[in-house]
Amino acid sequence: MSDRDIVIDLVQRLPASANLREIAKEIEFIAGVREGLDELDLGKGTDAEEVRPWIPSWITK
Repeated sequence: MSDRDIVIDLVQRLPASANLREIAKEIEFIAGVREGLDELDLGKGTDAEEVRPWIPSWITK
């Protein structure tokens, strides 16, 4: 599926009331996920065990 096809599918699934900012946020999220998956395919990922100790610092109360 091309990037264009992914965006078309995304926009069609959003509610008719979605504004441009919401659409842009969704596209940015999809782009980030795809970039991350591409990096994993290239072996650039970080092992889950290495990341696990960082998680407590990400949690806000």
